[in-house]
Amino acid sequence: MRIGDLAARSGLTTKTIRYYEQAGLIPEPPRTSGGYRDYPPAAEGRLTFMRDAQHAGLTLAEIRGVLGLRDSGKAPCGHVTDLINQHLDEINRRMAELRKTRIALRDLAQQAAGTDPQSCSDAENICRIISPPRQSEI
Repeated sequence: MRIGDLAARSGLTTKTIRYYEQAGLIPEPPRTSGGYRDYPPAAEGRLTFMRDAQHAGLTLAEIRGVLGLRDSGKAPCGHVTDLINQHLDEINRRMAELRKTRIALRDLAQQAAGTDPQSCSDAENICRIISPPRQSEI
């Protein structure tokens, strides 16, 4: 199968497929007598897996590890489960940080709404909204 057909079937671009080939994520295919890449049918499944794994948040390095396990004859599902759980934990951590940031920004927005822009001319403070003057400065 030529690269254009493989791209259409896998939902990836030809540039992405060439990159994956150069990165060693898919084996270099044989060439036709005319010099065109001739991908085997299994390439479509591998590329589809890679696309889906990236959509799930796995990095190319993690995908390489999963493919390495499969290529060595081992079932990668346990490893994939661990990766998914690690990504879920990281997303939960980031969401907690974002909730804290939202609260801080809401507080700052309230403070900004009640701040006269002319009062920000104090040379000691860059911006009274972000860094209000300390009691000793008032």
